[in-house]
Amino acid sequence: MTRLRPARPEAVATALVDLADLSPFFTLAVGETDGAWRPVTDAYADGLAHLVADRVTRYGTPEHRIAASVVQLGHAARLWSVVLGCVVAHDIVPDLGDLHQQVNGPALRLPVARGWYAPEGEDLVQVLHRMVMDEHLAALAAGLRVKVAPGLLRGNAGSALAEAARTLLRARPALRGPLTHLAGRLLDSAALRGTGEFTGPDLTFRRRSCCLYYRVPGGEKCGDCSLDRSRR
Repeated sequence: MTRLRPARPEAVATALVDLADLSPFFTLAVGETDGAWRPVTDAYADGLAHLVADRVTRYGTPEHRIAASVVQLGHAARLWSVVLGCVVAHDIVPDLGDLHQQVNGPALRLPVARGWYAPEGEDLVQVLHRMVMDEHLAALAAGLRVKVAPGLLRGNAGSALAEAARTLLRARPALRGPLTHLAGRLLDSAALRGTGEFTGPDLTFRRRSCCLYYRVPGGEKCGDCSLDRSRR
């Protein structure tokens, strides 16, 4: 694999600021911010228990695995949104090795802006897959306090990737070419392979698993759900 070239800190910070207005999922603060924070590795070891407990209460469901699934899906979306946005819009891979999370919420921040200039081709796909899937989502899966099927969690990661790409495409349609290419390559890589497929030019997506949200009181099937027979 090509050795990554460090990016200037100000270039990384500029990329993150540029994405922040797209949605909360694209927001990654840098430096000192209000509130209490902890290393995301500690939050993973705890299975993001604070967020799971909040979802259990909000949904009014005794099935903690549903809450854990939705929390993991949301966290995956935050990771993919920032990573895809920085790479496609700014040719920068943000360094998420020192990522922090709110003690009482889902927001993320970096103490210092670091990263690399994006490599090309398969090197880029491998770098992004390793960062999000291996270094972050695998650690979160290992820390979950309830059993959630590995295939479901991988499906959530694929769905989160697709939603991040779709949101970025709506906001920055000029990025369609490189965004579609990279998202497609990622979706066909390692643990993401087989989780679903893009079904249209606007990156509509059909996953091959279900996040279980439809099982909460008043819940419904998501737009990309494999159980939605109307889209078959």
